[in-house]
Amino acid sequence: MKIALVHEMLVKLGGAERVLRKLLDMYPKSPVYTLFHDEKASTEWFRRVKIHSSRLQKYYELIRSPKWLLARMPQAIEQFDFRRFDAVISSSSAFAHGIKTGEVKHLCYCHSPMRYAWDYTHEYTKNMSAPMRFATAHMLTGLRIWDFQTAQQPHKIVANSKHVQKRIAKYWRRDSEVIYPPVNVKAFEPTAGNEDFFLIVSALTPFKKIDLAVRAFNKVGRKLVIIGDGTQRKALEAMAKSNIEFLGRKPDLVVREYMQNCRALIFPGEEDFGITPVEAMAAGKPVLAYGAGGVPESVEAGKSGEFFDEPTEKSLLEGLTRLMVNEKHYDHKVIRKIAERFDESVFEEKIKQALREI
Repeated sequence: MKIALVHEMLVKLGGAERVLRKLLDMYPKSPVYTLFHDEKASTEWFRRVKIHSSRLQKYYELIRSPKWLLARMPQAIEQFDFRRFDAVISSSSAFAHGIKTGEVKHLCYCHSPMRYAWDYTHEYTKNMSAPMRFATAHMLTGLRIWDFQTAQQPHKIVANSKHVQKRIAKYWRRDSEVIYPPVNVKAFEPTAGNEDFFLIVSALTPFKKIDLAVRAFNKVGRKLVIIGDGTQRKALEAMAKSNIEFLGRKPDLVVREYMQNCRALIFPGEEDFGITPVEAMAAGKPVLAYGAGGVPESVEAGKSGEFFDEPTEKSLLEGLTRLMVNEKHYDHKVIRKIAERFDESVFEEKIKQALREI
């Protein structure tokens, strides 16, 4: 079976790109179709992959900012021709599901319906001037119409969590099957011991709420190690006290070592699923997470971590206190067992079954 893979854009390496990497492991001869890609950002994982970019590639290379190309993305994603393939799997967070496949089987793996069009419109436009806000609101109205209409086209939709499944039903009026993202559980060695530090592994962007954790750990004085990079790094470093260490982006091997030696992973943002908490649990470590989004589907309070209920320093610190009080009750073998439900072998089996059912 000739299969093509579609992914919105390859300009960073995050959870959605981990899903794409696993799909390429499953279908190694498949080309990847994308709106545009950044060779420097994508080389580490996709250097041997045949990548087909849309005509937006030349514009991206000039401006290096995807947001200025939003209005052109729907038309660009529809230009790809898949008639020579037997099936297409789209990895969609906004536009990839909008491909035109005709009679060719289309399985959409949905990380989320378009967030800034449906859920975060006000956050997306709040810092704009009044004329720009008016123009953007008009554009987003058009994007919502396009998003709903094109979401009716895939033959089958898979959601990456129950949280996203509910949003698919709400915004797209489509049924979907939940298949959790793949985690390479076997790459982690579960350990009982730890060193005296807490860990964050994340992109350093406002959406991830790392500033919340930095302010909280500034108050409590516990050691916090932060792995990752992004637009907020300088601001976060400026506000952090000496107990907080920034390591920048690190290779997977180094990340695994830190996960296996930390006391717990701190996960302050709201995510549609959250692969990083499962990786920490694969290493036998508990997770302190904001109890919203898809994370409660993987972390079990009292068994593999704790939740804090409000996105505030006070709530996070209360959760941290509970976690440290309960630390002696966590069993690294039990935590690992919970993580195994999300192993990449489960993902592979279910995706292949979903494709057969079309």
